[in-house]
Amino acid sequence: MKTLSPTQEPPVILIVDDDKITRLLLRRAMEKEGYKVLEVSNGEECLAIYQSQKPHIVLLDAMMPVMDGFTCCKQLQTLPGGDRTPVLIITALDDKESVDLAFEVGATDYITKPIHWPVLRQRVRRLLEQSQLYQQLEAANQELQRLVSSDGLTKIANRRRFDEYFDLEWRRMAREALPLSLILCDIDFFKAYNDTYGHIAGDGCLQQVANAISSNAKRPGDLAARYGGEEFAVILPNTQANGALYLAEKIRESVKKLEVAHAGSQICQYVTLSLGVASMVPQHNTSAATLIAAADKALYQAKEEGRDRVVLKLLNS
Repeated sequence: MKTLSPTQEPPVILIVDDDKITRLLLRRAMEKEGYKVLEVSNGEECLAIYQSQKPHIVLLDAMMPVMDGFTCCKQLQTLPGGDRTPVLIITALDDKESVDLAFEVGATDYITKPIHWPVLRQRVRRLLEQSQLYQQLEAANQELQRLVSSDGLTKIANRRRFDEYFDLEWRRMAREALPLSLILCDIDFFKAYNDTYGHIAGDGCLQQVANAISSNAKRPGDLAARYGGEEFAVILPNTQANGALYLAEKIRESVKKLEVAHAGSQICQYVTLSLGVASMVPQHNTSAATLIAAADKALYQAKEEGRDRVVLKLLNS
C-alpha cells in the first residue's frame, strides 16, 4: 500500500460477514494494510451503515442469514454512490452460476474461500486504486463540463448553456402545461463605460453585474446566463409573469445599489440595467423563439422609454 500523507485519511473498508472469526481475520489483515475498518454481520446492517459511513470498498460474504450477499449487493447499487463503490464478494461458491450471479448483481470482483491473503490484499489495493482513478476522471469530466458551460469572465452560464437549458425547459413546460418566463437585461450605455474607464474596468463591471443577477436568480431551476457582450438572460421555469416581473425589479435595484460609477451614462451617475420580461405557457406547436423575441422587444421598449426600467410583454398561451 502507498504511504499516506499526514493529512490524508485512510480508505474505509466495510467488512460484511456473519462469521465472527472471519470478520476478525479480515479486520486484522485490512488494518495491517493501514485501512480503517468497519464491520457488520448481515446484509441489512451493511445497507444501513453504508448510507451513514460511505465506505470506499465493501468486502461482502455471499452466504449470510437475514440477507445474503447477492441480494445485498444488488440493493447497494440503488443507493446514492452505491453503483460507484467497489464490492468484492467473498464466497465459498466457485461454480460458474455463482460467479455469474456475483457480477450480475453488481460485484466488482470476487474471491473464494479459504481466503488466499496475499491475493486478497492485492485485489483490495487494485480496486481502491481503480476507484480513485474513476473518481478523478469523473471530477475532471465535471470540471470540463463546467468550463464548457460557463462564461470565462463572469463565471455564470454561457450562451451555449443558455440555448441548451432554454430548449430543455421549453419542452418540459410544454409537457407539463406550466409557464416559462424569460428576462433579458442589458447594461445601459456600456460602450460609453468602456470608453470612459477602459476595458479592464469594463470586465470588472460585467463581473459585478453578473454576480448581482445570479445572486437574485437563486431557485434551483433558475438559470442566469451571459447572453452576449453586456447582455444577460435569466430563465425562470414554472414562473408566472408577476413573479418574473418582481425578480426583474429586484435585479434592477440590486445592480443600481452596487453604485458602480458611470460618468458616461446619460441617465444616472451609476451603472444601471434595462430589462425586458416575457412569459407564456409553451405549446408544442409554438416556437421557443417566440418567447425570446417577446423578451427582446420588451428590452428594446425599456431602452426606448428611458432605460433603467423593466418592461413586461405578455403572450397568449
